[in-house]
Amino acid sequence: MENSIKFSILITTKNRLRDLIYTLKKIEYLISRNDVECIICDDGSADGTLAFLKIDYPDIQLIHNNKSQGLIFSRNKLLSLTTAEFAISLDDDAQFLSDNPLELIENYFNKNTNCGVIAFRIFWGLNNPKSYFSAEKSQRVQGFVGCAHVWRMSAWRKIPNYPAWFVFYGEEEFAAYHLFKKNIEIHYLPTILVQHRVEVNSRKQNADYTVRLRRSLRSGWYLYFMFIPVSKIPRKIAYSIWMQLTLKVFKGDFNAFKGLLFALLDLILAIPKIIKYSNRLTMNEFKEFNQLQNTKIYWKE
Repeated sequence: MENSIKFSILITTKNRLRDLIYTLKKIEYLISRNDVECIICDDGSADGTLAFLKIDYPDIQLIHNNKSQGLIFSRNKLLSLTTAEFAISLDDDAQFLSDNPLELIENYFNKNTNCGVIAFRIFWGLNNPKSYFSAEKSQRVQGFVGCAHVWRMSAWRKIPNYPAWFVFYGEEEFAAYHLFKKNIEIHYLPTILVQHRVEVNSRKQNADYTVRLRRSLRSGWYLYFMFIPVSKIPRKIAYSIWMQLTLKVFKGDFNAFKGLLFALLDLILAIPKIIKYSNRLTMNEFKEFNQLQNTKIYWKE
């Protein structure tokens, strides 16, 4: 029997029930469609998420990690379960602002057969933008943002799973390099606007600031050693460290200094895995990759 599910909406959540409730209300018109499935991974929440979903959303396919396994592990699990043609990955604090996003996704993939991932236009902020208009055009780009994108699942199955040992951050770039090596493209589609309900500037005050910085730095360094030509690595590592020192540490940000030191230790400990999973670009591939438009991370009005 032909699979009637064309779209899968995949969400990983952990202890953010209020955000998740808001997101589900905003996308309810999508997950109620006959050609859409929604799969949620509850990554060890202790705030009643599991009970809420079982009672209020019994039609959502639910998987539960008794102990937190991390965002990347959970995303791999979700992607392994779907049988849909297209898999939309949303954070639990993100929702579509554009009308008819599924039709836009399907039409774009049908017209661009070498596109494996669509990156959406993402507005970061707690309040809606005053205008949704953008004059930007669709284009091929280097990568995509984890909080809101969509996979053509046939492309996903041609590359390795996300590196669960990264735990958090860096999985998008990992996939982007592998897609590039396979000659599969990533496209930015600005007609699909997503709101990510995060105030980026406030993250420094969050309790997990040091952990986030540590994981962000180390994942970037892992990627350097796994994918870029060896001759380019020293300059990139040195620049990364220098920027952390000048922009944060020398200005008295001791938490940034701790994050930097722990990230360096993580890098040393990860050397065996880096060697095992490396898939280095040739110099020509590296030059070609860098000629692509940068990943579109933020959209401002």
